[in-house]
Amino acid sequence: MELFQYPYMQRALLAALIIGLAAPSLGIYLVQRRLTLIGDGIGHVALTGVGLGLLLNRSPVLVAVLVAAAGAVAVELIRARGRTSGDLALALLFYGGIAGGVMLVGLSNSNSAKLNAYLFGSLTTIPPEDMIVIVGLGVAILVAMLALRPALFAVCHDEEYARVSGLPVRTLNLLIAVTTAVTVTIAMRAVGVLLISALMVVPVAAAQQVARGFRSTMAAAMLIGLLAAGSGIWVAANANTAPGASVVLMAIAAFVVVATFGAVWRGLRRRSAPATTPASEPHEVVLNRS
Repeated sequence: MELFQYPYMQRALLAALIIGLAAPSLGIYLVQRRLTLIGDGIGHVALTGVGLGLLLNRSPVLVAVLVAAAGAVAVELIRARGRTSGDLALALLFYGGIAGGVMLVGLSNSNSAKLNAYLFGSLTTIPPEDMIVIVGLGVAILVAMLALRPALFAVCHDEEYARVSGLPVRTLNLLIAVTTAVTVTIAMRAVGVLLISALMVVPVAAAQQVARGFRSTMAAAMLIGLLAAGSGIWVAANANTAPGASVVLMAIAAFVVVATFGAVWRGLRRRSAPATTPASEPHEVVLNRS
């Protein structure tokens, strides 16, 4: 625990905790829409923003936010107008984003250590100015996802029903796209481009094993993300491992534990449930047919 007396470790812990809360709060909407891989695609676009920031000698995080947001909006508009499939749009993000990022980083004459910091994460080297951006944007994401939960859930669950209900579907879809870009960008310094989606998806997948209902699943996912972030930083500090990888591994470990507990609990409930009486069998058949 002595390491957390140093400012750089305090910044790393604070950034990890904020991202651990913000990423699952958005990730649950992406899981609902079956867009779990969009974080990887936008992460590659954010890498282009990093390269542009290094080339222009500007804040890489801030430039990456703007570039990733523009890419996310473009993908959402393409998807909404149906000119190409979502998979093809994500493929363009994957390949074009990482190619542009590598090229721009090379043109900026930056060393490979800077590129690795964004590819694999480097929490302990976050400068104070980037920390301000991460905290501010992370809090904004949390507020937006919690305040707009009913509307965002309606859009992700049934877009046509949401449109008939009078909700601004296109605006909400663009909000999800932009928020995803922002989340990916601030999480890039924590876990890296290659592991971003894990922090948004794995806590949600773990929460789904035991929680019922959207609200309880969201709360459980945020709690698991928070615990994974805190424990991951603690493991990294004591075992001298990469903080981003440690956080993701803690999230995966939480998924394994929760999934095992959920399976055992469901098995015990089935064993303790009373046997079905013959008189109830016709009723069950009617329900299954309906």
